[in-house]
Amino acid sequence: MKERDSESFESLSQVLPNTSNSARMIQMSMANSGSAAPAPAGQDHLDRSKWLLDCPEPPSPWQELKTQVKESYLTKAKKFKSLRKQPLPKRILFILQAVFPIFGWCRNYKLTMFKNDLMAGLTLASLCIPQSIGYATLAKLDPQYGLYTSVVPPLIYALMGTSREIAIGPVAVVSLLVSSMLQKLIDPETDPLGYKKLVLTTTFFAGIFQASFGIFRLGFLVDFLSHAAIVGFMGGAAIVIGLQQLKGLLGITNFTTNTDIVSVLRAVWRSCHQQWSPHTFILGCSFLSFILITPSSGRRTKSCFGYQQ
Repeated sequence: MKERDSESFESLSQVLPNTSNSARMIQMSMANSGSAAPAPAGQDHLDRSKWLLDCPEPPSPWQELKTQVKESYLTKAKKFKSLRKQPLPKRILFILQAVFPIFGWCRNYKLTMFKNDLMAGLTLASLCIPQSIGYATLAKLDPQYGLYTSVVPPLIYALMGTSREIAIGPVAVVSLLVSSMLQKLIDPETDPLGYKKLVLTTTFFAGIFQASFGIFRLGFLVDFLSHAAIVGFMGGAAIVIGLQQLKGLLGITNFTTNTDIVSVLRAVWRSCHQQWSPHTFILGCSFLSFILITPSSGRRTKSCFGYQQ
């Protein structure tokens, strides 16, 4: 038994060179455990502290990157090697299923699922239509462009997607980034045609990058983004989006093109003394109050809002 333990600790010290000292200490303590007297409590605590202080270092980002690349590509390479012995039709079917997963799950699709899918599609369509129009307005574009971006991507993802829970389409953060970056180059009010061309060019190159990330299986790069960075980015985007909605809430016509908090609040303060629509403000606050109050009141009166027990 002792020989097996010594061999295991020797292998551990070879794999993790930083743990050689701790492994030797553990091995010596186990070798002397049968004959020597038990160590005092203070000495045992000191040995444990040495083991903790001499723990192995975490892998570097470069090592993690190499590990992720190996896991992403070697698994695919092994699958393709196993297909060499298969006939040609099975190879073609495997490649089609890898590129278009619909060929894999459509064989098990039943007609009874169509009713639920139809209801889900109608529900999402009723939600996406006003939402996409709002995103187009946030990107300084016409409303029909928001409808284009909410219809075409789901059709493509239905053929090439692998997740049933993911939402495909425009988002508020991307719309805000597009408008904040491009309106510094071209003013959408003075040159709307040039602004639309610039937006289409930007989205075209963004699609090329996303397609290349999918082809080369580079989705693991998202793991290197820290949670704090993502939360900070989303929180800042939410604040900027909320400030940009003050233009429509107050009915302001001439508004600043900047997105920082100081410029937006300064523009709101100036417009409140000169031009703003109280009727628009009252109507907007009414709908906002309705949206905030409805969920809490709906839980209390479930029968009125269609909630089920």
